[in-house]
Amino acid sequence: MAFAFVSGDPALDLAGTVGSRRDEPVDLLAAPADLERWVAECDDLPGGVTADLAGFESALSLREAIYRLALDRVLDRPFDPAGLEIVNGTAAGPVPTISLSDAGLHMSGDLLSVLSQIARSGIAVLADPHACLKECGRAGCTRIYLDRSRGARRTWCGMDECGNRVKAAAYRARRRASTTAEGRGPR
Repeated sequence: MAFAFVSGDPALDLAGTVGSRRDEPVDLLAAPADLERWVAECDDLPGGVTADLAGFESALSLREAIYRLALDRVLDRPFDPAGLEIVNGTAAGPVPTISLSDAGLHMSGDLLSVLSQIARSGIAVLADPHACLKECGRAGCTRIYLDRSRGARRTWCGMDECGNRVKAAAYRARRRASTTAEGRGPR
């Protein structure tokens, strides 16, 4: 399965690796290799990171803590203390090393520094009083995203995954309604 990086922040994208949380959860990170692939595909993180079982479990713990805190923010309720402890503790870890060259920015680090970077990114978003966090408007999608659109009018986490599904379903419903209405017309 392909990962979607549509949430506007690596921490929220990590939380989004579980889909349909309230219905039938789909976890895209089933093994350490999945986490390694996710990190490699995330533009804002170092590549070439390896994950052992302990690191993988730490990543899953961080993911769930970020999701709970983001949902707390969306629902305008106090942050979950256990989630705060995990995110703050992880953020206190080492950070990736960055360097600049003619080729651009190069970032390197191990999984521990990647998780610290993700936690710090999540803290920055969750602490920003002007950040507009929303949950996707497609029924069944529980992805939380950062809405940076003009007027904060974005409805879905992403067009490819959710927006197109909603629009296609609405189109099919209009077609069915039109066909049904035509069938009832005068004869």
